[in-house]
Amino acid sequence: MSSFRIDRISEEVRHAIDAIIREMNDPRITGTYAVTRADVTRDLRYCKVFVSVLEDDKADEMVKALKKAAGYIRRELGARVDLRYTPELLFERDRNIAYGVHIAQVLREVAPKEDTQEHAD
Repeated sequence: MSSFRIDRISEEVRHAIDAIIREMNDPRITGTYAVTRADVTRDLRYCKVFVSVLEDDKADEMVKALKKAAGYIRRELGARVDLRYTPELLFERDRNIAYGVHIAQVLREVAPKEDTQEHAD
């Protein structure tokens, strides 16, 4: 199976899982979050889903809720995406967006210091 096909399937699965989670009525799944990536294995048996949550205090609880709802999400995914096998879902917390926000904040703090040093010379 070509890598291009797996990438297309992964993106389709990511899009469907994002829609399913947004339609769920679980009070633990709230706040600002994004399904950033879904990595489907070559045999289509497993899918690692990366979820980024901006509120750190809600992140662990939300990932636990998604892990508990994995069976429901998998069943809905099977109904929406036409695949031979519906992959087993493994949810992971993605810290990339939060890390990017942190780096941007550090750069904003450093930039004014550099500007004042240039004007002083």
